[in-house]
Amino acid sequence: VSWYEATEFCTKLNERLNDRELEARLPTEAQWEYACRAGTRTLFYSGDSESDLDGVGWYRANSGATTHPVGQKKPNALGLYDMHGNMFQWCEDFWSDTYKTAQATDPLNKKGSRCVLRGGTWDNVPLDCRSARRIGCPPGNRTFFVGFRVALVPSSKTSP
Repeated sequence: VSWYEATEFCTKLNERLNDRELEARLPTEAQWEYACRAGTRTLFYSGDSESDLDGVGWYRANSGATTHPVGQKKPNALGLYDMHGNMFQWCEDFWSDTYKTAQATDPLNKKGSRCVLRGGTWDNVPLDCRSARRIGCPPGNRTFFVGFRVALVPSSKTSP
């Protein structure tokens, strides 16, 4: 699925939800990492070793070279599944080389030629599935190992 298709899904979902207080959208890059880490500081929310990743994510050594249904591995402390491996996940942000040094709590970048993917895939080595791993990809790209998750956030359209 492309970034455009993922954001269009969120737009249509919001039309169906018709909620004035909450809206569905892709998570920002910072929100994605916060949700993935679930309070940890390790490479994976389960620890720092490949054996720690094995119980929580699909990657090159355990995937059988295919995507798997969500929820077959252990969730993180927030109850979220498949944050490591299985499929890359689109974020709301466009790529920024300065993300790591940004002086903001949630530095959303709204311009650029590439959007952010997080999480790694079933074909990645463990280090490419770690919580901090990020790549940029043109928003129109669609491939079989890229998906998305939806964040439910306070609506930007809520009137005072």
